[in-house]
Amino acid sequence: MTVNEDSFTNWKNREEIAESMIPLIGKLHRERDVTVLLHSRSLVNKSVVSILKTHRFARQIAGEELSVTQTMPFLQALIALDLGPSQIDIGMLAATYRSDDRGLSVAAFTAEAVAGATGANKLERREGRDVVLYGFGRIGRLVARLLIEKAGSGNGLRLRAIVVRGDARRAAEDIVKRASLLRRDSIHGQFQGTITVDEANGAIIANGNEIKVIHADDPASVDYTAYGIKDAILIDNTGKWRDREGLSQHLRPGIDKVVLTAPGKGDVPNIVHGVNHDTVKPDERILSCASCTTNAIVPPLKAMDDEYGVLRGHVETVHSFTNDQNLLDNYHKSERRGRSAPLNMVITETGAASAVTKALPDLRARITGSSIRVPVPDVSIAILNLQLAQETTREQVLDHLRNVSLTSPLKRQIDFISAPDAVSSDFIGSRHASIIDAGATKVEGDNAILYLWYDNEFGYSCQVVRVVQHVSGVEYPTYPAPAV
Repeated sequence: MTVNEDSFTNWKNREEIAESMIPLIGKLHRERDVTVLLHSRSLVNKSVVSILKTHRFARQIAGEELSVTQTMPFLQALIALDLGPSQIDIGMLAATYRSDDRGLSVAAFTAEAVAGATGANKLERREGRDVVLYGFGRIGRLVARLLIEKAGSGNGLRLRAIVVRGDARRAAEDIVKRASLLRRDSIHGQFQGTITVDEANGAIIANGNEIKVIHADDPASVDYTAYGIKDAILIDNTGKWRDREGLSQHLRPGIDKVVLTAPGKGDVPNIVHGVNHDTVKPDERILSCASCTTNAIVPPLKAMDDEYGVLRGHVETVHSFTNDQNLLDNYHKSERRGRSAPLNMVITETGAASAVTKALPDLRARITGSSIRVPVPDVSIAILNLQLAQETTREQVLDHLRNVSLTSPLKRQIDFISAPDAVSSDFIGSRHASIIDAGATKVEGDNAILYLWYDNEFGYSCQVVRVVQHVSGVEYPTYPAPAV
C-alpha cells in the first residue's frame, strides 16, 4: 500500500468514527440537555467533516492534533452515565486523562470527572425561558440564529417573538422579507435549517420554532401576554435607549428582564460574560452586554493583569464598517462617518476603553483608546499595547495566553491561533470574544502588544446569548471544570 493510500484509509476510518459520534452527541443533547464540546467548540448539529476539522484545529491551541479515536471512548462513556444538564468538553477529558497517572479506565476517569453532573448531583431539566428580540438587524438576526440552534433540547431559551418597526397593514409582505434576511446572509451564509412563513398567523417558523412577528414603533404599545409570552427576557438590539429610564419602557406585561446589545449608560451594568457576569444581582432587571470591542479586549486584559499586572494601556481598534456609516458620501451627524464606508478608512471614536472600568472595576491601569473603520464588512482587530508591572518574555506571554484559552474560566471568551498567514476573513463565524494572534504578538521587557481578532457580529452575538443564558438560569456548568 502506498503512503497516499495509507493516509486515505486513515481518513476514511476517522470519517466512520465521526459519523458514529453524531447520533451519540444528538442523543445527549435532546434527551439529557448535555452539550458536547471539544476545546469549548460545540459538536452539536455538526457534520462529519466539521467534527474532524474541529479535532484538527486542536493543534492550534494544544500543540498537537486530536483524533476522534482519542475522544470517541469518552463519548461512549458519557452515554453510559446518568447525566443531567451540563456542558462536557471531551477534548479536555482526553487531555486530562493523558496526564493522569493513576491507571484508571476511560469509563472510571470520565465518571469521576463529570461526577457533578450525575446521579444525585445532577441538575433538574428546567422549563424553557421565553425570549423576545426587539429589533431584527445584524445582531438581532444572528442572535436569532443562535437561539434557534440551541433550542434542540427544548429546555433552554425559546425565541417567542421579534418586534420590528413597520406598517402592520403590510405585515404579510414584511414578514416574508424578514424571513428572507434570516434565511440568507451575505457574510454568515445560509441559515442551518428550514424557514417557512405563516402569513395568516404573523409568524416565522424556523426549525419548528414558531416566532411571532410583532409590529410596533413604541415599546409601551405591546402587551406580550397577548401572545402567550411570560417572564421573558427582552433583548434590545436597536441601541435607541441605553439608560435605565429608556430601557425600562420594555418592562411590559410578559417581560421580566431587558438586555441591551450596546454599551449601557448611567447605572446600567455593563456585563462581559466570563469576566463579570457573576456580579449580576438576581433582582437586576436591566443590563447591558457592552460593545463588541469591550468584549474583545476585556478578557485578555484580565488574563494579562492577573498574571503580570497592568500599569497602563492603549487599544487601537481597526474595525469593520457598520450600518451607521454611509455607503456613499452623504450627510451624517458624525462628520467622518458621512464619508463612503466601503471606499475609505475612517477615523472615529470608541467608548470601549472607558467601558473597561465597568467590567473590570479592580483594574487600576488607565486604558485609552482610538478607532479606525476600514472597508471590510465583518471581523475587526484590536491592538492592545500594555505596560506591565513586571518584565517577561514573548514565549512566557504566549504560553500563558495559550493555557488561558485551553483551561481557564475564560476559555469560551479567548481563542488562540498560531497560523502564520491568518487574515480577517478567517475569523468570520468565530464564537469567541477575541482570538489571540500568536504570530503578531510582541513583548519586550515590560511592554506587551497583543493583536486580538474578533468577529464583531457573530462573536459578540455569542457573548450576548451567554449573558442571557446566565441571567435566565439555563447556563449549565462545564466539565471538566476549568482551572481557576
